[in-house]
Formats: sequence, structure tokens, C-alpha cells
Amino acid sequence: MQRDFYVVIERDEDGFFVGEVPQLRACYSQGRTLDELMANIREVIELSPAEQSGEALPEFIGVQKVTV
Repeated sequence: MQRDFYVVIERDEDGFFVGEVPQLRACYSQGRTLDELMANIREVIELSPAEQSGEALPEFIGVQKVTV
């Protein structure tokens, strides 16, 4: 069964792309390019115990920007 996951992506101080999947605990990776990051994050998702068990996951609602 295929599921969709959202990846929050930032660029770190060394220029690497860093991605995190909020729906899965401790699911994050990095890559020099977006393609490398996405390949790495797919691998981490596939290895996630929650993904392997098929358990229900929290619904990802989105990202909001706030200015303070």
C-alpha cells in the first residue's frame, strides 16, 4: 500500500538540504541536492517502524508562517 507523506525542507548553514517528515517520529535526512535528499528521505520512510507496521498516522495539516 502506498501512502503520501509531506517533507518539510530547509537549507542548513553548509548548503545541504535537510528534510523532515512530521508524521513519522525521528524521520529526517539530508542531501547536497533536492534529488539526493528525496532519495534519502524515501529510504528513511521505508525503514520507519510506523510505515512498516501500517499503523494509522497523524494527519499532516500544513505549515503556517507567523511574523513576530
